[in-house]
Amino acid sequence: MEVTAINTREATAIERDIMTFATTSSGGLIVTAGPLAVLHRSLIVTLAARHKLPAIYFERQLAAEGGLISYGPDFVDQYGRAANYVDRILKGEKPADLPVQAPTKYELAINLKTAKSLSLSVPNTLIGRADEVIE
Repeated sequence: MEVTAINTREATAIERDIMTFATTSSGGLIVTAGPLAVLHRSLIVTLAARHKLPAIYFERQLAAEGGLISYGPDFVDQYGRAANYVDRILKGEKPADLPVQAPTKYELAINLKTAKSLSLSVPNTLIGRADEVIE
């Protein structure tokens, strides 16, 4: 497997890099979380669709916007856990004494409409594991 990084700083660079990737590769995109990926998320989803690239994203909303698959932390769960920390701090605990937490709950969303447009068949076992299936 070959990994190619695509610069997400500027829209023009993203368009150029995804077009180049699409014409020189038979692979797909793995869009990782970051402020610039969030900023350009609609553009990335649109370009992946235009160039018929399967892509996996870091947030459920991107699958809802037309991305193929998303797998990432459940933000609602994280917000609830953050509220618990706020409560503990307001009751007198020192923030430095609280352990750092990582996400413990992840969501898998699959967009079957996008899979169909890419001529991909999604195994029933994967559909069965999904938290959300978009049809």
